[in-house]
Amino acid sequence: MLETVIQLITDYGDIALFFLLMLGIVGLPIPDETLMVFCGYLIHKGTLHAGPTWLTAFAGSACGITLSYWIGRKLGMPVVMRYGKYVHFTPARLEKVMKWFERVGHWALFVGYYIAGVRHFSAIFAGTSGLSWPRFALYAYSGAAVWVTTFLTIGYYVGEKWEIIAEQVHHNLSTVSIVVLSLAAAYFLYRWWSNRQRAAKARS
Repeated sequence: MLETVIQLITDYGDIALFFLLMLGIVGLPIPDETLMVFCGYLIHKGTLHAGPTWLTAFAGSACGITLSYWIGRKLGMPVVMRYGKYVHFTPARLEKVMKWFERVGHWALFVGYYIAGVRHFSAIFAGTSGLSWPRFALYAYSGAAVWVTTFLTIGYYVGEKWEIIAEQVHHNLSTVSIVVLSLAAAYFLYRWWSNRQRAAKARS
């Protein structure tokens, strides 16, 4: 996949960058950070230009996360209402998710870009939960701007070492992602177990 991505960027430049990032944010297995580090390296070489490349990367990321948001907005609620009962995701639980997103969930849109698996679903959950468009746009687009700037800058400054650095970045982000997702899973498992215990006590 990486070789294909590099070849597409080499052949088609910013156009390929836009579509690759858009599809990567939606959920296709595209090495987004490595892609941007490579583009930063191409800026360093003078093959790409900083301003247009940054705008293209931001536009691709913004379009991808917006598409995910509208998928959640248009399809998420009907799917939850129709099939949620089969996985114990009731309207009451959906209401809790909506309230959680209103309080702190929007930060998942901002930092989720750095966590594999989160950036692909945070916007869908935001749309499903009914998070308003202005709040979604504020956190999702500002997060995209910081994310794009971070990895283009890394590629620009590391230059010829971009492959080594990109591999290290990917490894570190994968480790962080596993830790974060494991902690989140443990937290929700604990909440589920606690709720069952309370329900059992209430019935006894």
